[in-house]
Amino acid sequence: MITKNYRIADRVVSVSSIYDEVHSYCSEYLTDEEAEYTVVTSREDIDYERRKSARENELEGLPVREYRDSYLEELAVYRKIAEKMPDYDTVLFHGSVIAVDGEGYLFTAKSGTGKSTHTKLWREYFGSRAVMVNDDKPLLRIGSGGVTAYGTPYNGKHRLGSNISVPLKAICILTRAEENRIVPISREQAYTMLIKQIYRPTDAVKMQKTLALADELADSVKLFRLGCNMDISAARIAYEGMNTLTKTNFKAE
Repeated sequence: MITKNYRIADRVVSVSSIYDEVHSYCSEYLTDEEAEYTVVTSREDIDYERRKSARENELEGLPVREYRDSYLEELAVYRKIAEKMPDYDTVLFHGSVIAVDGEGYLFTAKSGTGKSTHTKLWREYFGSRAVMVNDDKPLLRIGSGGVTAYGTPYNGKHRLGSNISVPLKAICILTRAEENRIVPISREQAYTMLIKQIYRPTDAVKMQKTLALADELADSVKLFRLGCNMDISAARIAYEGMNTLTKTNFKAE
């Protein structure tokens, strides 16, 4: 086994793996600090990820893809980290987080809607003011002081992200539309998508903690729905909307 320590979401984890690839993948988060918890992978974990991937391919009507054991082990490591994170008031969330002037905005949607394409428009529009935090699976710490979004090594196939943390100002659910339009939405309108996009642990106690954190998340940040096209004006409209609109100045749809 190969063992190294990493600081991820302000917690230090010791990762013991069969293959070295996961350590190359996480190298920007390497630390010599003492670990707070430990993740150890096994052949059984790799086999589980392979079966899970095959089931997902079948459900989507796609050919079953074959993956290297080392890649599947990378997935297993992050799954074990996500299982532990509710102990630290933190959840894994499927979405793309970008920061502008040090404040984070999270975009989430059904797969294939265009989260990454939309945050690319933000980078084009805002230039150096915009920084990618995590393009795929950020960690969100939820507490009395608000929500903090963290970059992690697991930031999507294009590896877009940074080893930083930012206060999360808003969550925006993306849909495709011919014209760009953003509206605030209530927690009730957003809740189904939030639950769908949060990683739900297998442990019953941690699952209950995750649901409680989801409730707190919905109450801690602004929530929006954005219908958008691929024009760069979508970035401006989204940003201006999330910084000016509130639930008091719109009529719920």
